[in-house]
Amino acid sequence: MFAIEALELEKVYARGVLRRQVRAVDGISLQVAEGEAFGFVGPNGAGKSSTIRILMGLARPTGGTVRLFGADAMRPESRRGVGYVPENPCLYDYLTPLEILEMGMRLHRTRANSLRQRALEWLERFELASVARSPIRSFSKGMTQRVALAQAMCIGPRLLILDEPLSGLDPIGRREVVNLLADYKGQGGTLFFTSHVLHDVERLADRFGLIHEGRLRSVRSPSELVGAEDIVIVRSKGAAPLDGWRAESAGQWVVEIPRVQLWDRLEQLHGAGHVLIEVRPTLSLESAFLHVVGLGKSGEGGLS
Repeated sequence: MFAIEALELEKVYARGVLRRQVRAVDGISLQVAEGEAFGFVGPNGAGKSSTIRILMGLARPTGGTVRLFGADAMRPESRRGVGYVPENPCLYDYLTPLEILEMGMRLHRTRANSLRQRALEWLERFELASVARSPIRSFSKGMTQRVALAQAMCIGPRLLILDEPLSGLDPIGRREVVNLLADYKGQGGTLFFTSHVLHDVERLADRFGLIHEGRLRSVRSPSELVGAEDIVIVRSKGAAPLDGWRAESAGQWVVEIPRVQLWDRLEQLHGAGHVLIEVRPTLSLESAFLHVVGLGKSGEGGLS
């Protein structure tokens, strides 16, 4: 059984005074196994959020089917034990984080000796314990985002569906949330998430789907991404210029070479007294996405 199974999923909206038909999701088929982390990558308007809304029963598909753990995603019981955070969480601002988490656990029938104690423990993990009894209306965007994430995780989810989960977080908060999601994944949790921060996708995802203009253009694993390119970039630091290397800045050099030449170039560095800074494949998730959708380096992808 798959945690998520979509077959020829379509969603068409009518927009504007003339009710012009816009195909937001165009024939997407994918399967996400239990225990897998799947990153859903694409620019703004690609169809990521529309797909997630269908998964969560917030929008009906125009065509196709989607199932969560074998059950029709349009049936409410399919979403029991599914944690969800939209791109812009809209929480009852007169409630406190403690009340939000307790309410979520009751809705999902979470089993715990003390729901309040479990809620406080999760608020502590998200560094919200000091404001557990403060109304959410006084919170910043980043704090509200952390409350939404804590609510999604405190239910002990069998599946987490997160739409831009790192949005609004500062660098420290982003790192802490990525670590929590990595722990959840390491414990066997299933994760389906979108993000513009490609470094985080590369760290968390077992596979990622590249979506553009409503179509799923490619599904790959990180190992397939790295193995798809035989050119590596080598960076070094040293005073002496090297034959065939390009100066990036004062005392820093870079070269792009075939993998088979790597050891010869490293010996060249050692002989010249240089310090190795970096060796990495030229193909990253960003360049793979730009390649799949036919954009050059200067193309607009809304990715970072």
